[in-house]
Amino acid sequence: MAQPIPHAMTTTAVNIEGYQTTKTLGVVRGVTVRSRSVFGTIGASLQTLVGGNITLLTDLCEKTREEAFGLVLEHAQQLGANAVVAIRYDATEVMQGVTEVICYGTAVVVTPA
Repeated sequence: MAQPIPHAMTTTAVNIEGYQTTKTLGVVRGVTVRSRSVFGTIGASLQTLVGGNITLLTDLCEKTREEAFGLVLEHAQQLGANAVVAIRYDATEVMQGVTEVICYGTAVVVTPA
């Protein structure tokens, strides 16, 4: 089994400094859909009364983005990539309280320049 793609081999730029793209394998994506639990919603509502960072929702968002990012790396690895460039995120509320988060980028094979 191939080694996982390290985070250092991912970027929002179109290339990785010090590396040359030798092959472009195509778009890769990771999609996850999450909802807030009743308890999370109540807890977040209580946190809004105090003001400041709503940690329950921040944690949920971070975990969701992390999961989508991990799926992108898995998809890229399945294609034979050793890097992913032009990474982006998008989120859409698919129904009230349910959000889809997609992470996408371009799977590439790179070699040291």
